[in-house]
Amino acid sequence: MHDVVGVGIGPFNLGLAALLQKAPEIEAVFFERKAQFGWHSGMLIDGTTLQVPFFADLVTMADPTHPLSFLNYLHEQGRLYHFYFLEKFHIPRREYDHYCRWASERLPSCRFGFEVTDVRRVVPAGGEAAESLFEVEVFDGKAGAAKTVFTRHLVLGVGSVPSVPAALRPMLGENVFHSADFLSRRHRLREARSVTVIGSGQSAAEVFLELLKEQEACGYRLDWFTRSAGFFPMEYSKLGLEHFSPDYTRYFYGLPQAKRDEIRSRQSLLYKGISAKAIADIYDTLYDASVGGAQPDVRLLANTEVEAMEISGGGYRLACRHREQDTVFSHESDMVVLATGYAHPVPRFLKSLSDLIAWDEEGRYKVEADYRLSLKEELGGRIYVQNGELHTHGIGAPDLGLGAYRSSAIVNALAGREVYRLQERTVFQQFGVSTDAVTGAEKAGAAGQEAESSGRENGAAAVLAGAAGGSGAS
Repeated sequence: MHDVVGVGIGPFNLGLAALLQKAPEIEAVFFERKAQFGWHSGMLIDGTTLQVPFFADLVTMADPTHPLSFLNYLHEQGRLYHFYFLEKFHIPRREYDHYCRWASERLPSCRFGFEVTDVRRVVPAGGEAAESLFEVEVFDGKAGAAKTVFTRHLVLGVGSVPSVPAALRPMLGENVFHSADFLSRRHRLREARSVTVIGSGQSAAEVFLELLKEQEACGYRLDWFTRSAGFFPMEYSKLGLEHFSPDYTRYFYGLPQAKRDEIRSRQSLLYKGISAKAIADIYDTLYDASVGGAQPDVRLLANTEVEAMEISGGGYRLACRHREQDTVFSHESDMVVLATGYAHPVPRFLKSLSDLIAWDEEGRYKVEADYRLSLKEELGGRIYVQNGELHTHGIGAPDLGLGAYRSSAIVNALAGREVYRLQERTVFQQFGVSTDAVTGAEKAGAAGQEAESSGRENGAAAVLAGAAGGSGAS
């Protein structure tokens, strides 16, 4: 019997496993189907870095003294002085991946090569609903056999999966693929006559830049299409970054769901844009390639939606529409890289619990403020979610910098005590006004209106009285 079973070992559940070390009374185990830790392995491009400071490791934002901090990793790797002289806040993605693997190897609760295939609710013999447990079916990939474990609580940390528009999915294969597979298909791209990148975010920019660097040597035509109105930079001002804070998360959660969805639809450039450095690197590379009047066989085209794709000769024909001109055109390409983002589908292993979980009108989890799923009835156990609450907790949900805060909240709830202190005020700006302040203002306004009305009435009475007295005197 376990107190908690974590499903999936990405950075967030890995951080939770690390932070649980300070709550030894909690018996935890985490399962991951992959044989070892791996974080976006298809996009660990040389020279790319995290878009958050190294403080956004597994533990530092909750406990800077934790032995699994990034700085302690550097110390154990004999790289502390190297990093000191590097003088950079953003670390290489490859190093972050290696750091997480290093941490996972030091956490006995993390079990790799185990896939959770089903989760069922069970009530102990003679027990009541409030004493329900979760029965977790796990497939051991190495042994080739299934086993069952029982737990009081679950933490879902299955992460995201590559998202591809429905119209383009039938074409997926060796030559049409998501950017998540970029590095494993790079050798094929180098042999193509033409390559098209589709997408608007950081992944699209990084793939395009890598292809652009090799375009002259490989000789392919290179195109980049995006539905967005332009190749815009991510909002990265200091006050803008404060949206990735516990304060903003609390503010956002307090809004009605319809308002949350409306706000999030306008926040793309806070977390989906392109870094200014990537844009500058692309421009500089294009500038160098055009020295002496050279015309690189490269096109960047915004406002362009790919509506369909079909096989054409040895490549593919893309049916495109320019969104502003409403002009339809076709485009031929040997290979297509789809940098079309990621989705958070409900994992299949939750099917047996679907009638127990509360869903919103869009078929999404209803999530409580403390990151547990809303359930239709009270149970003895809870189900927590990591990076599956974008719609309820806002744009900070997938951000590495908030991972330790969320894990701290979950640890405290599981332990029933304050293992980690959760700071109340973490930013300089204020995102909203408190209900008390609004109520006080309304009362003050009502009192003012009443006084003003009373004053008008008294004034009118005095005028009338004066008028009456004057009439009598005459």
